[in-house]
Amino acid sequence: MTPAARVQSAIELLDSVITAARTRGAPADRILADWFRNNRFAGSKDRRAIRELVYSAIRACGPLPENGRAAMLRLAQDDPALAGLFDGSNYGPAPIGANEAAAEGGIAPPWLVGRLAASGIAGPEADALLDRAPLDVRANTLKSSRDTLALPVEARAIEAANGLRLAPGANVDQWQEYRGGLIEVQDGGSQLACEAVAAQPGETVIDLCAGAGGKTLALAAAMENGGTLIAADTDRNRLWHLAPRAERAGALVAETVLLDPDRELEALEAWHGKADAVLVDAPCSGTGTWRRNPEARWRLTPQELERFTKTQSHLLEVAAELVRPGGRLVYVVCSLLAEEGPERIADFLAAYPDWRTDPPGLPLGLANGAGVRLTPFHDGTDGFFIARLEKPC
Repeated sequence: MTPAARVQSAIELLDSVITAARTRGAPADRILADWFRNNRFAGSKDRRAIRELVYSAIRACGPLPENGRAAMLRLAQDDPALAGLFDGSNYGPAPIGANEAAAEGGIAPPWLVGRLAASGIAGPEADALLDRAPLDVRANTLKSSRDTLALPVEARAIEAANGLRLAPGANVDQWQEYRGGLIEVQDGGSQLACEAVAAQPGETVIDLCAGAGGKTLALAAAMENGGTLIAADTDRNRLWHLAPRAERAGALVAETVLLDPDRELEALEAWHGKADAVLVDAPCSGTGTWRRNPEARWRLTPQELERFTKTQSHLLEVAAELVRPGGRLVYVVCSLLAEEGPERIADFLAAYPDWRTDPPGLPLGLANGAGVRLTPFHDGTDGFFIARLEKPC
């Protein structure tokens, strides 16, 4: 493909990404994967270049652009070489019109920029949300250790006890170390969230929002496959992926429980008041993961954010019923918005005044209300809010 043809292909892909953001369609990574699969004429260099153009354009635009061409023009404003590829050549984009407008830049839509600023995320903290994310892995201590693990590429230890950081773009899923379950891909902040649970062998631990099980596997390793580990979620498809992942990792999960929304306690009746620890990795806006999913900021609305906060409060109430007296509840969101983090815990403590906060003592993060906040700018991880609470005896 010519450079101009790559730009035109990126514009067409951006059109699909923008439409999907408006209609709650497929995420950008799936749209690109489908396009590459259906357009075999694009070689590996073409695919890399097109992917780079698409994601760079997404990061360059604040509000949702009108179309893919406007998004690419925003990127071309600061890149004369890219602007020169709008040359009208075969398979390339048409020349730039004299009065043709580029998409608006910025961090996010204005309403969301305001919410972030009110939450203490502005300036360099906000800018860092759109940086490129590193690639972190966790040494699976059921099969390996960070100190003895030998990987095909250079890796450095991070603050998480079993974490390693690699250069972005490493094909980890092709390595024998990954296929053999010696490592799991997991952001360092996510690893620290699991460490906050302080799961121990012999305990009963519930991962209330297990999803595909990334944190569940970390908890199993911390428990050394001893005790009772329950993985629960309302999403059947995501929960289905846990079994093969657990088998590869050599992780023992006592039960997986499919939950009905608003009826979670019925499915978990056997564990009422019996869990030593419950992890609530709650559904959230994902503002802390924009480095990996930059188009997510185009999908969030004030109404959706309100739905998230209601779900988060509900899940905290569910978890409170599952924790035994003297046990602990760990609340985690990959969000940097105050209403999803410290405000949710403040409301919980107002409703459950006998519970007490139990700071997790993590090696990274800054105090944020009754919890700890990790940010890409300050900590080099995805953005997280983490709080640990103890139930009265």
